[in-house]
Amino acid sequence: MSGHSKWATIKHKKAAADAKRGALFTKLTKEITAAAKAGGGDTESNIRLRTAILRAKAYNMPSSNIDNAVKKGTGELPGVIYEEVVFDAYAPGGVALLIEGLTDNKNRTTAEIRNILNKKNGSMAGAGSTSWMFTAKGVITVKKDNASEDQLMEVALEAGAEDIGTEGDLFEVTCEPAAFNQVKVALEAKNIVTESAELTKIPSSTVRVVGNDAKQVLALMEVLEEHEDVQAVHANFDIPDEEMEQISAE
Repeated sequence: MSGHSKWATIKHKKAAADAKRGALFTKLTKEITAAAKAGGGDTESNIRLRTAILRAKAYNMPSSNIDNAVKKGTGELPGVIYEEVVFDAYAPGGVALLIEGLTDNKNRTTAEIRNILNKKNGSMAGAGSTSWMFTAKGVITVKKDNASEDQLMEVALEAGAEDIGTEGDLFEVTCEPAAFNQVKVALEAKNIVTESAELTKIPSSTVRVVGNDAKQVLALMEVLEEHEDVQAVHANFDIPDEEMEQISAE
């Protein structure tokens, strides 16, 4: 495993705290607006928008905020135009990063991301240097206490999931992005509570990092994800469970 589930769990807990101070709402608003601009305001045909709205609702974002963000994207309300940006980069230990963002000033964001990488012992790479290592997938995690493996396999695979793996106390369900919503709905219909659910990018290979490199990688990930223009950071690190738990505790 890539460490995706472990990092996703950490992010999920952190996002709940971020929501309280509005930082997460700002990013969710940007994503909803960009999704509506790219694919229209119909959630039935626009998977990206539907996913963004479901995530916003999961963090109790007010419906009025969601509606306004959609209308800004479709042009019904005036608003800032956000440009999608992608940065290929490397973290300590040779870990590949794919950084995705939305910004109203690409030059400013590029300079700020480059500065973060330099300060945290990472480096910007040429376009396409790392992006080829990642494939878009839907990933849903379920605590093992909430479902048996047999039950999860029956429901998820029937709904279109590709694979079910395990990571610590979690099951990890992966699927094609187009099947993401139907798999999530199928689990909900069987009252299977999910720990996290997101459209993400999975690495084709991983790099094992330990010790100081592991600490530096996670520190860099956290700073990048806190940047207001960064929507997601994908990485191919593999950090042992016990080390991840120790670093998280610190």
